[in-house]
Amino acid sequence: MPAWFREKRTTNQIAEQIFTPPRQACAAGVFRVLGVPVNAVQIPEVVAQMESWISARTASSHFIAVTGMHGVTEAQHEPYFKEILNSADLVVPDGMPLVWLGRRHGFRLRRRVYGPELMQSFCGVTGFKYRHFLYGGAPGVAPLLADVLQRKYGVQIAGTYSPPFGPLSSNEDDEIIALIHATNADVLWVGLSTPKQERWMYEHRPKLRVPVAVGVGAAFDLISGRSRQAPRWMREHGLEWSFRLLQEPRRLWRRYLVYGSEFVWSAAFELASLSLRKLWR
Repeated sequence: MPAWFREKRTTNQIAEQIFTPPRQACAAGVFRVLGVPVNAVQIPEVVAQMESWISARTASSHFIAVTGMHGVTEAQHEPYFKEILNSADLVVPDGMPLVWLGRRHGFRLRRRVYGPELMQSFCGVTGFKYRHFLYGGAPGVAPLLADVLQRKYGVQIAGTYSPPFGPLSSNEDDEIIALIHATNADVLWVGLSTPKQERWMYEHRPKLRVPVAVGVGAAFDLISGRSRQAPRWMREHGLEWSFRLLQEPRRLWRRYLVYGSEFVWSAAFELASLSLRKLWR
């Protein structure tokens, strides 16, 4: 039984949470999935918004959460993570289940905002225009990714950093932030996986002077060639999870089999509640 149902809220309270707009910077339509706001956007709109933030270059940094059913389900187990997603400037639908739910809410979403594709699209559209900092990945992955992006898109790589496994001291953390600032980067790509990357962007946003940070998770491994990518037809039809599960069963079985099942049940129950509310009107 989904956690939000166990709280014994009324249908009206559930619907109020779903339809209350989040505090986000983008004016695009928003729909809610289990209390998590999702912006009804596509990749070209996200690229345009990123460029707008870079052009404005205000004192505050913006961050984008590239989220699928895994992120939404994590938010059901960890209230702090739900708070993080509600605080993001954009939460984009990286996953066909969120695209399908967006359509049910009346938005004409054609495709998912796939993290690796968003990164490559931004680099392809903007080329040498901006300075990119790559934060994350296993040792050696970020420099490899930097080389791929430079060769394919001619981008400026301001710097790379692969954090060590485990917590950092406050001094080490300050040194990393100083390193990022010294490069005068325009875009900070964060590849730490969900929910670690969203937590890092949220907690460091007050310190960051980079106009926009984007959590793209596995994009570091996939674009660099360190990991195999699912065929396009699988990615476009909501089957990428099965490909990734076969590639890394030990690491991903809980995410896709346990959390995936929980997401399907919870989302179906939420849709049924909304349908009942419409009938009662």
